[in-house]
Amino acid sequence: MATVIRFSRHGSKKKPVYRMVVQNHTAPRDGRFIEHIGNLNPIKGPESLVIKRDRLEYWLSVGAQMSDSVRTTLKPKMKEWQIGNMAPKVAKAPKAPKAPKEAKAKKAAPAKKTAAKKKETEKEASKN
Repeated sequence: MATVIRFSRHGSKKKPVYRMVVQNHTAPRDGRFIEHIGNLNPIKGPESLVIKRDRLEYWLSVGAQMSDSVRTTLKPKMKEWQIGNMAPKVAKAPKAPKAPKEAKAKKAAPAKKTAAKKKETEKEASKN
């Protein structure tokens, strides 16, 4: 079963409150959910975000995917906690420079000539 971490909208008209829930990917936005792992009140701002970090880490470890809105909302916290692919990236060692394309072309050219010579010799042999 593919699971998704997404927001479920609650609250009244013009006063939304979102719950961060884990759902089956086919479930409707405000429908049945597996687990409630956080809250967000967008009127109060991003500081109102409350998350059960251990449950978030668990669901990410078992393969749950975050929706786009959850990913953008959690991005600052994920960097702070260094969770998943949002962790700061470590600089990689530089790779060795590649050979210039001209050198490769020169190596490939003799192979074409030998193939052409083989065809000519086959034609001559068939004529004789």
